[in-house]
Amino acid sequence: MGSLVVVENVHKSFVHEGHEVPILKGIDLRIDEREMLCIVGPSGAGKSTLLHLLGTLDLPTSGRIVYDGEDVTTYSSARLAEFRNHSIGFVFQFHHLLPEFTALENVTMPGRIRGLRGSELEQRAADLLCDVGLKERLTHRPGELSGGEQQRVALARALIMQPRLVLADEPTGNLDSNTGTAMHELLLSLNETRGTTFLVVTHSRDLASQMPRTVHMRDGRIESDEKNGA
Repeated sequence: MGSLVVVENVHKSFVHEGHEVPILKGIDLRIDEREMLCIVGPSGAGKSTLLHLLGTLDLPTSGRIVYDGEDVTTYSSARLAEFRNHSIGFVFQFHHLLPEFTALENVTMPGRIRGLRGSELEQRAADLLCDVGLKERLTHRPGELSGGEQQRVALARALIMQPRLVLADEPTGNLDSNTGTAMHELLLSLNETRGTTFLVVTHSRDLASQMPRTVHMRDGRIESDEKNGA
């Protein structure tokens, strides 16, 4: 398996009150196809900033982010948006479901944004909701679902375009411990059965200990990169 993503000497700074504030200070990282890894570290370490750069939601101040040999930091805004919609799925701590739509309709949204319609898209969404344990919840709206169920809908939505990489930012942050554990197990299962590459940012030591690979960040740098159980 080759590298799906290569991050090369990435720096990211923001300007605050006329002063440049460095957030990421030379990040080098490789993520292989079908890999499952998590990024951990204290608040302010730069974890979420790195995730946003990997998701092409923002661009680095310097350095390169390469997907399959293509430097996406050189893409136009329109090309980046198309790439992001097709190749990357997102799961956030706050699920951002649309309250007026059913679980099935929420999952189909990325496809609809891309201009897809019809029974094939709906069937794919229904299959995903079954895969995440929501077979009986297809027509329920978010307000009729528990927090864990809502996060499972968000996970199914992240997978609908069959992305090669899913980025999850604190996906269990708002869940109780039992529901969080179930979400951890679901992520690991989907990685194994679907071959989707997952990168998870978390504060959870329990989740980190279950991951095959853990990257520790501190003060904008990678402090260690470990294969768990190796």
